[in-house]
Amino acid sequence: MTTEVGNALNDITEATARAVAQDPGNAAVVFAASGRPEGTVGTVVTAGRHTVRVDEPPSLGGDDTAANPVEVYLAALIACHTVTYRFWAQRLGIAVADLAIEAEGDLDVRGFFGLDDAVRPGFQKVRLTVRVTGPESADRYAELHRAVEKHCPVLDLTAAPTPVESTLVTTVSA
Repeated sequence: MTTEVGNALNDITEATARAVAQDPGNAAVVFAASGRPEGTVGTVVTAGRHTVRVDEPPSLGGDDTAANPVEVYLAALIACHTVTYRFWAQRLGIAVADLAIEAEGDLDVRGFFGLDDAVRPGFQKVRLTVRVTGPESADRYAELHRAVEKHCPVLDLTAAPTPVESTLVTTVSA
């Protein structure tokens, strides 16, 4: 992967900035997805034209046909970091010859299974390792890293509280 210090991604940023300047409402974007059960504990998620399958390993009651929900979260975090690195590398004029990102999270299943309500059901900690190769100085890559950490939407979902409104709609069948 080589991220050229070109303008393709900068052009998107500039076009977006112009559109938002003309009408601040243009900054609001809604993303949506829907899901249905599949198999023992799996889910088929539809997001636009795309389908994502999610399952659990047998130790958590699944058939292991796909990544589990927390692995999908880690994949989303890695993918969002990748996109954000590429946008900000161009924006800052930083050349990147290669980018590799790894993520791992520590989960205590006592929270999920309700075995200990003092244990949160989600990750206790997530670790990201970002490996950047290229011709720039370590300081320039540190600058890029700071920009990514500040602007990555999926990282923000974890690092800052995100209000979630959950609505239950029931249909009683005879």
